[in-house]
Amino acid sequence: MKAYDSPASIIGGNQDHVHILCRLSKTKPLAKIIAEAKRNSSKWIKTKGGDFSSFQWQNGYGAFSVSFSRVREVHEYILNQKKHHEKMTFKEEYRAFLQRLNIDFDESHIWD
Repeated sequence: MKAYDSPASIIGGNQDHVHILCRLSKTKPLAKIIAEAKRNSSKWIKTKGGDFSSFQWQNGYGAFSVSFSRVREVHEYILNQKKHHEKMTFKEEYRAFLQRLNIDFDESHIWD
């Protein structure tokens, strides 16, 4: 992501998802940044042994802007993923997030 002028301040997640808090490039499109992050991380994980040899990312992604005043809150959220998901699965949380923001979505386009 650094090569795409979008340095990450924190990366974290759980076994079924990852969160990246980063500054977005002023010149590179988000889709290119995500594709590069997926490509590089997929190549890296496959070097970690046979259990990961068939790893692949899902096709899509979710991306949301964060106001400067909420960056610290998002950073803490990413830092505490394991604890956070003891209460709610990622899928449950993501659905609730989209509903809370009144974002229309089709389940068949979210999970593949």
